[in-house]
Amino acid sequence: MRWSLRLVEDRLAPGASWTPALPAAHRVLYLAAGDLVIAASPTPVRIATNQACRAASEARAQAGTAGAHVLRFDLSATPLSPAGGAVALDATMDLDPAGGWLMRCDRVDFEPGGVALPHGHRGGGIRRLLRGRLDVTVGDGAPRAMRAGDAWFESGREPVLAVAAPDGETSFVRVSILPAEIRGRSSIVYVNPDDAARSRPRTYTVFVDDPIALV
Repeated sequence: MRWSLRLVEDRLAPGASWTPALPAAHRVLYLAAGDLVIAASPTPVRIATNQACRAASEARAQAGTAGAHVLRFDLSATPLSPAGGAVALDATMDLDPAGGWLMRCDRVDFEPGGVALPHGHRGGGIRRLLRGRLDVTVGDGAPRAMRAGDAWFESGREPVLAVAAPDGETSFVRVSILPAEIRGRSSIVYVNPDDAARSRPRTYTVFVDDPIALV
């Protein structure tokens, strides 16, 4: 079955909220800047800069006094309305509803000049560069120079080489749809298994790693 994974960027003014509320979906909200209070039972959830949470039911939220720059990752059987936000990327994924899946949101931080040697993943997902520069080569394609604000999709099947700029730190946030059995474990699969020890170090911060039911 085909599913849409969409990245929408919302910039809410201080005290503003989504009107109407966002419809229910498999959704992750990552806060690039500001703060946001999300209505939830039994108590509201507050997220600040560089935090994320799942919001699977109808999403009602209000920006704090500094406003909110929200990266909204929605997974649905049909593309949802951006509800006033700007669609940064929309990708199609083939997912078997009978399979077990999880929705993971994490941030990857490269040291200057860091390299992720050719690798794939156990599932696909959208990445969005937060800072720095990253040259991304997918399969036999030409390298793509990613800058802060750029987004791209990786299916997980094609080998990817990622090289960070040497003159500063580079970070991206991503949301991936992965097999449920790897919850709590890395999704990366190196083309050459020995490259796992040769790749330059990266730091991973996992915000969300939750099972989902595709119905």
